Amino acid sequence: MKKMPKWADVLLIPAINLSLAFLISGLVIWAIGKDPWVAIKTMVQGSFGDSRGLGYTLYYTTNFIFTGLAVAVASHARLFNIGGEGQATVGGLGVALVCLAVPWPHWTLALPAAILGGALFGAAWAAIPAYLQAKRGSHIVITTIMFNFIAAALLGYLLVNVLKEPGNMAAETRSFPPGAHLPTFHEMLAPFGIDFNKNAPANISFLVALLCLIGFYVLIWKTRLGYAIRAFGQSESAAVYAGISPVKITIIAMLISGGLAGLMAINNVMGEAERLILNSVEGAGFIGIAVALMGRNHPVGVFLAALLFGFLYQGGAELALWESIPRELIVVIQGLVILLTGALDNMVRAPLEKLFLSFGKGEA
Repeated sequence: MKKMPKWADVLLIPAINLSLAFLISGLVIWAIGKDPWVAIKTMVQGSFGDSRGLGYTLYYTTNFIFTGLAVAVASHARLFNIGGEGQATVGGLGVALVCLAVPWPHWTLALPAAILGGALFGAAWAAIPAYLQAKRGSHIVITTIMFNFIAAALLGYLLVNVLKEPGNMAAETRSFPPGAHLPTFHEMLAPFGIDFNKNAPANISFLVALLCLIGFYVLIWKTRLGYAIRAFGQSESAAVYAGISPVKITIIAMLISGGLAGLMAINNVMGEAERLILNSVEGAGFIGIAVALMGRNHPVGVFLAALLFGFLYQGGAELALWESIPRELIVVIQGLVILLTGALDNMVRAPLEKLFLSFGKGEA
């Protein structure tokens, strides 16, 4: 049976969906009395025009890479993990406990320990919904979204009653020791004579995220475990016939997913805030769903989608600052992207697939 070429599925359909989203957004901007062309120029200039804007864009992109990969791993096993928000929240707790437990002499020692702490805590938070799905039949969507609220409540309690620095009115931990501060792009690029804005929050965790993209590709497409995950996601009955355990794959896929979501904390908790605060995730767990959907659960697609949403976040802030366009309008644009790449994806896919097949351009 012939189907649409892979490049059209991976590149052309998302490009059309994105163009439609921006077209509709432009009409909305025009309807409120603003110039859409000026708006897009402001967003691009504010996101990529200088090292400060680029630093913020890459900071947001880093968060979305981690949460996008978290959703993508589970999706390959046909598990819809929407608990990235809670897993990243608990991952932040793990990173904070590691950073505060030891007077770290240097970040090169603190970073691997924090990676381990964030991944373990995120995986542990995903393990409970995974067990309930695999052994008790509880739906993963329901349990993971419930655990988002439990994670927020747990962190709030711990920050107010256990981890808050004495005498501090804010619900946050004390600052991490200097040895647990990650180098920013300014510090990383200065030895090469490159002047990067010192106030931009992008840091070395961006490189960790890129390594996770590579590791994700190797895991899913180059290992036996990845093959088992994909086989289970394609057909549970066929996977069982081949000797693949549904319980084992469900739990392992969710552990990896939760661990990746927990890794986000090395960027926002350790790299940017340098302490644990309430609501440090700021919705990145939910944006990861859109990133995985738009990126077709492929590392290249996840990176490009994460960069797009990083651009929308930073560009939206610039619009609100310079053009007096409400910040909520960027949420509308994000919603349109999610709607067109997710719920309405078949609106573009079906006619395009028919077009390719009618010209005999399909693949077997």
